[in-house]
Amino acid sequence: MSMAHRSDAVHVRAPGKINVYLGVGSQHDDGYHALATVFQAVSLYEDVYAHPSNEFTLEVYGDVDVADVPVDDRNLAMRAAKLLAQTAGVTAGVHLVIRKGVPVAGGMGGGSADAAAALVACDALWGTELGPHRLHELAARLGADVPFALHGGTAIGAGRGDELTPALARGRFDWVLVTSAQGLSTPEIYGRLDALRAHGEALADDPPLSLDVPVAVLQALRAGDAMALAPVMFNDLERAAVDGRPDLERALADGLRFGALAGIVSGSGPTVALLCADSEIARTVQQELQATGRTALHVHGPVAGAQVLG
Repeated sequence: MSMAHRSDAVHVRAPGKINVYLGVGSQHDDGYHALATVFQAVSLYEDVYAHPSNEFTLEVYGDVDVADVPVDDRNLAMRAAKLLAQTAGVTAGVHLVIRKGVPVAGGMGGGSADAAAALVACDALWGTELGPHRLHELAARLGADVPFALHGGTAIGAGRGDELTPALARGRFDWVLVTSAQGLSTPEIYGRLDALRAHGEALADDPPLSLDVPVAVLQALRAGDAMALAPVMFNDLERAAVDGRPDLERALADGLRFGALAGIVSGSGPTVALLCADSEIARTVQQELQATGRTALHVHGPVAGAQVLG
């Protein structure tokens, strides 16, 4: 029996996310930017297994390249476990095993999903029973995207993105994700956006005059209407992400050519998210993109946040 599948392990699965809408405001004194965003959790997952241990250790494997994933305190999941132990007065350790399915440095919140899953797994392993509100508070201390990975579904994010309000999203939205072997650094993308704005090279309405999510986005989600959502998807970071990455612009153009309704760079990139009218069209778009030599994945949303399995 592998370490990941031992019977004494707590298994938690948490989803990756896409940003259906992302408006970026000015930078705060703490280095973070004001955000108005809509997250949607999609069916691409991180699996975290928490094993009893006297120490804090971590190992990583997966369906994606994990060569650059740290296994020490630089890893958000490790920090999550230690933060929970410190908060709850737990003296035990934990051995975390992470199976990664979300692209590393892909703008889809894979590391945040690991942290959310580690919080839930350790809470169950140690019997600390902190409850959803306290776990949310700890998640917010770990990173702006961690609280959403905890809750999943579809949500509006304000502040740094960690002030969440659930958003009603009926039905199912089908997406094709085009992943990239070359990741992008989130801090570098935000810095590039600031530089573009400083030199007047960003879009004319960047930054948005208001950091409110447009009503049209929320109406389309509430109606479960992909056709209505397509023209109102937006990402302020897209200009900075595609700068010097013509492959991303080609992926967006090819996705539309093959039948997608709209395309957007997910978060800070480089993953490209293509919205499709239904699952059949999504499979066609996926196959056409794969025929060009790209890695393309068909996923759907919204899905649930971090939860114990088995």
